[in-house]
Amino acid sequence: MFGLEKKDATLLVIVAILTLFAPFLLNPFPSESAMAQFNAGYPDLMQRFVIFGIFAIGFNILFGLTGYLSFGHAAFLGVGSYSAVWMFKLLSMNVIPAIVLSIVVAGLFSLVIGYISLRRSGIYFSILTLAFAQMSFNLAYSVLTPITNGETGLQLTLNDPRVLGQLATADGSIPVTSLFGLEMRSTYELVMGPWAFQFNAGYYLCAIIMVLAFYLSIRIFRSPFGLMLRAIKSNQTRMSYTGLNPKPYTLAAFVISGMYAGLAGGLMASMDPLAGAERMQWTASGEVVLMTILGGASTLIGPVLGAGFIKYFENIFSKINDTVLHSWFSFMPDGLENLVVMLVHPFIGKGWHLTLGLMFMMVVIFLPGGLVEGGQRIRRLFRRKDDTPAAKTEPAE
Repeated sequence: MFGLEKKDATLLVIVAILTLFAPFLLNPFPSESAMAQFNAGYPDLMQRFVIFGIFAIGFNILFGLTGYLSFGHAAFLGVGSYSAVWMFKLLSMNVIPAIVLSIVVAGLFSLVIGYISLRRSGIYFSILTLAFAQMSFNLAYSVLTPITNGETGLQLTLNDPRVLGQLATADGSIPVTSLFGLEMRSTYELVMGPWAFQFNAGYYLCAIIMVLAFYLSIRIFRSPFGLMLRAIKSNQTRMSYTGLNPKPYTLAAFVISGMYAGLAGGLMASMDPLAGAERMQWTASGEVVLMTILGGASTLIGPVLGAGFIKYFENIFSKINDTVLHSWFSFMPDGLENLVVMLVHPFIGKGWHLTLGLMFMMVVIFLPGGLVEGGQRIRRLFRRKDDTPAAKTEPAE
């Protein structure tokens, strides 16, 4: 199916079903219950799940297949966002041209950076990409202010010389992004008893693109090109001795990965037409590294799981405060309740990074293959083993 093996096709279908029914799956608790704050089925967060999933899938093509660790991919994410906003300002509020331009510009930018950075490997390559990312970040704040609008960030105004489409709405406000007239912020709410489910047009556009990006990554992983990238990761020197030049392959992987990042940046701007230099900071590059390793580098679905896991913690656990903790532990005696809240306090709210760091260390130490390896271990644990005597083969005497 779709030119894929049965195992890969099944994985693709599972990802498609999960993204399709995400509004239901991410809202397991009634809206008015105490556990409702753990629901994640609202449009903005679901959009972030799939957009950063695309970002991590692309990064995994470079890091997972070739072993080249880049700390500069946030530069391509930022360039994609800036390109999309400029398309909204100059051409149209339709998201398709903006997304296409984001991919093209990010691809060209990654071609230049990759051509220079890939002259080195190992830690030197990582340092070069980090340097380029920080250069891009600082340029966006200073020299390129006429293009990026500096600290304020690039955003839409009523004075934009838009060629196609309206310059302002009937009430004089700025138009919103759309897909051939369908506004990205359009949301339908389905109420079923105590549950409320939101279906957002922008989310489903991002979800469809993520499924397509995931399909493309499967084809890359299973292609002869993917095998060459694995050979580079395994032993690049031996590959060179066979007469094959690894540089064109690594450069192609770097550019494809950069285009994925540009796509993610374009989608971010399409959902919220604002681009700031903070998206190009090295910490954003470090975040996608965490997503990939946490989910499982070199695996197909691992980066998607890692992106969803980290974004969930960032948006859900960071909102838990002392008031919420007191409501949870109110059944305890006052002294014990205050003690428990004091012990838990450093790990929630603004301290959610500490919790994430501890969990990341546990995964790296005990599950080097990430969340995917954890799932595989659980599956093996519950898999039935045929231990019947008839199934055992006795050695011949």
